[in-house]
Amino acid sequence: MLVTVRDNNVDQALKALKKKMQREGIFREMKLRRSYEKPSERKAREKAEAIRRARKLERKRLERDGF
Repeated sequence: MLVTVRDNNVDQALKALKKKMQREGIFREMKLRRSYEKPSERKAREKAEAIRRARKLERKRLERDGF
């Protein structure tokens, strides 16, 4: 990941870096790896996330189609 610092403006570069890391999901992954997650809990979490994503996509599709 590369962020350029322009005119010695480190604050702006740090903000851009944080935004890129958020978009890539690095913060979320770090939070998940802080403690051990049982395989059954991982499966349940991933299944819930998949359901949430599917519902969100369906809502967006319906909104776009005008229903």
